[in-house]
Amino acid sequence: MSGFPTLLYKEVLRFWKVSTQTIAAPALGAVLFLFIFSHVMEGRTRMYDAVPYAAFLVPGLVMMSVLQNAFANSSSSLVQSKMTGNIIFVLLPPLTYWEFFGAYVLAAVVRGMAVGAAVLLVTLPFVQIEFRHPLWIVVFAFSGSAVLGSLGMIAGIWSEKIDQVAAFQNFFIMPLTFLSGVFYSIHSLPAFWQGLSHFNPFFYMIDGFRYGFFGVSDVHPFRGFPGRGFGVDARDAQERLQVEALAW
Repeated sequence: MSGFPTLLYKEVLRFWKVSTQTIAAPALGAVLFLFIFSHVMEGRTRMYDAVPYAAFLVPGLVMMSVLQNAFANSSSSLVQSKMTGNIIFVLLPPLTYWEFFGAYVLAAVVRGMAVGAAVLLVTLPFVQIEFRHPLWIVVFAFSGSAVLGSLGMIAGIWSEKIDQVAAFQNFFIMPLTFLSGVFYSIHSLPAFWQGLSHFNPFFYMIDGFRYGFFGVSDVHPFRGFPGRGFGVDARDAQERLQVEALAW
């Protein structure tokens, strides 16, 4: 028998047994963000000329929750197993590297998608949003959570204690997600900061995910899809940064 389904089941069960903490808490946090920012900004600005700010905010909050929780799942699982010593029960069985990698990343995807669905369900009663391209929604949610799950594995393997994982999340993952266009369109920024935003890979994930809802975005989803367009936008952004720096 393959150990892959057993390890996957163990990882999914690990976060599901504490779903109040791993699913309900992020959903509550997203609702609070929605209430606060929509109360402050609603009526003062509209995104893409037709999208109310509260509706614009929801996909960003959903994707931000997906990314952060996918990273947290794989990183926390590995570092906790290392600290308690039960990582040996994962390393001793004859699992291939692909089974080990696939189980942890797929479990991170399941948690990310579950949290994203919870956030979307609790915010839908307060806003009216569309689902123009549902396939793009699923593609970016799945690929984004897989990328962050893989990044969480790297952080979990590297870290020796919880503090190191927390530092990775607090000083790298959280700033990049907050500065990726969750709460604003990058076209509202000065030219220099617009160019700088194009170097943030999380911006492409959130912008492409938002495109699935409204059919409009800051960049076309094909340009932001992993492995296809980062380099194109990065070159454009670098040129804009050079021009802006000379102007300064």
